Amino acid sequence: MSVLKKLAGETVIYGVPNIVGRFLNLWLTPLYTYTFPAEEFGILSNILAYVAFFQVVLTYGMETSYFRFAGRGQDPEKVFTTSMVSLGITSVAFVILLVGFATDISGWISYEGHQNYVIWMGITVALDTLCAIPFAKLRLQSRPVKFAILKSVNISLSIILNVFWIYLCPKILESNPNSFIQYLYNPKIGIGYAFLSYLVSSAVTLLFFIPDLKIKRDDFDGKLLQQMLKYGWPILVIGMAGMINLQIDKILLPMLYSGTEDPIFVLGYYSAATKLAILMTLFIQAFRFSFEPFVFSHFKNEDSKKVYAVIMKYFVILGLIIFLGVMFYMDILKYFIGKTESGYHKGLGVVPWLMMGNLFLGIFYTQSLWYKLTDQTHFGARFAIVGAVITIGLNVLLIPFLSFMACAYAFFTASLVMTVTSYIVGQKYFPVNYDLKRIGAYFFVAMLLYLITLLLPVGDKFLRMGFNTILFVIFFLFTWFKEKSDLIGLFNFRGKGK
Repeated sequence: MSVLKKLAGETVIYGVPNIVGRFLNLWLTPLYTYTFPAEEFGILSNILAYVAFFQVVLTYGMETSYFRFAGRGQDPEKVFTTSMVSLGITSVAFVILLVGFATDISGWISYEGHQNYVIWMGITVALDTLCAIPFAKLRLQSRPVKFAILKSVNISLSIILNVFWIYLCPKILESNPNSFIQYLYNPKIGIGYAFLSYLVSSAVTLLFFIPDLKIKRDDFDGKLLQQMLKYGWPILVIGMAGMINLQIDKILLPMLYSGTEDPIFVLGYYSAATKLAILMTLFIQAFRFSFEPFVFSHFKNEDSKKVYAVIMKYFVILGLIIFLGVMFYMDILKYFIGKTESGYHKGLGVVPWLMMGNLFLGIFYTQSLWYKLTDQTHFGARFAIVGAVITIGLNVLLIPFLSFMACAYAFFTASLVMTVTSYIVGQKYFPVNYDLKRIGAYFFVAMLLYLITLLLPVGDKFLRMGFNTILFVIFFLFTWFKEKSDLIGLFNFRGKGK
C-alpha cells in the first residue's frame, strides 16, 4: 500500500507541471493573435510543427531505452553516459547541418529571409534533446520535486519572456523611446521573439543540469548503444506515427493549399482555431494522468472490468459536456483567438470536428488499457500507424479541394477509425462490457442539441447564448435522469454508513 501511495504521489508531481504548463501556454494564444497578423501566427505554427517531429527524431526512443536498461540490471551511469554521448553527437551534428543549410531550408519551407527562425528553433530542439535523459534520470532516481521545479522553471521562463518581449517592450518604448529596452528589443524580429523565448528557457534548463552531467569516457559502451538503439527504434516509429496524427496538417496545409488566399495566412487562422479544441485535449490529458496509474493498480480486482466500463461512460459524458460548452458559447470564446476583423475567426468551422476528434481520441486512449494490460503493446503501434496513414492520405487528397477544413475531417476520421478498430480487436483479447446503448444515447442527444443550435434563426448572440444555456441544462437534466441511481450510489448521497 505504501508503494502505491508513493507511486500516486510521484505521479501527481510528475504530471501536474505538464498539464498546468500546457494550460498556461494556451494563454499565449491571445497574446500572439492580438499582437500579430494571422500570417505570422501561421509561421509560428508551421515551424513548431516541424519542431515537434524533430524532437521525436532526435531522441529516437533513447529516453525509453534509458529507462529499460538503467532500470534492469545495467550500470546506470554507463547507460546514462552512453545515452548522453549518443544524443550529444547527433544533436551537435543536427545543429551544424541546420546552420550550414539554414538559408536553403528557410527557402524550402517558404520563409526566405527568416533563416534565423530556423536556426533558433533548431538549437532549441537540440537543447531539449540533451535535457531528455537528465529528466529521465530524475524520474528513475525518484526525485520528483527537482523534476517538477525544473519543468516549472522552463515553462514559467518561456511565458515570462514571451510576455516581456512581445507585450511589455513595445509598451515601454511607446511611452519612453529612450529607455534601455531599446537595446533589448527589435520590432523587426516580430513573432521571432516567441522562438527566442523557447530557446532561452531551454538553455537555462540545461544549465541547471550541468552539475549532473558527470560523463566519463570509460563509461561509454558501443555494444550497449547498439542494444539501446535496437530497443528504441519501435518507439521512434510510434512517436512519429502519433506526431503525424497531431501535427502533419500544419505542414501539409501550406504545401497543398490551392485557393486564392496566402497559404500561411490560412494556416494562421486555422491554427488559431485549433487552440479552442485544446480544451478537450487538456481534459483528456488530465484524465489519463489519473486513469493510467489507476488501471495498473486495480486490474487484479474482480470488479475491474465493470469499473472500467463505468469510467468510460462518465468520461464520455464529461467529454460531451465540454464539447457542448465550447460550441454553445462560441460567440464569446472565439475572441480568445483575436478580433473578427483580423481574420482569425475564419477557421472556426473546424472546432466541432477537432473537438469531436479529440473526444474519440480520448476514448481510444481510455480503452487502450486492454493492450497494455495484456502486454500486447504492438497493437498500439499498429493503430497509430493506421491513423497516420489515414491522416496523411485524406490531407493530401482533400486539402486542394476543401482547404483547411480537410485537416479537421482527416483528424476526426483517423481518430474515429482508431477508436472503432481498437474496440473491435480489444473485445477479442480483453472483453469489457461497455454500456454502448447508454453511451450512444448521450452522443445522440448531444448531437441533436448541437444541431438545434446550428439551425436556430437567432441573430443576436446574447439571445442565442441564452437559448443555448437552456439546451445545456436539458443535457444535464437528461444525464441526471439516466444516471441518478448510479450517481447516488457512487457518491453516497444518502449518507450510507453514518
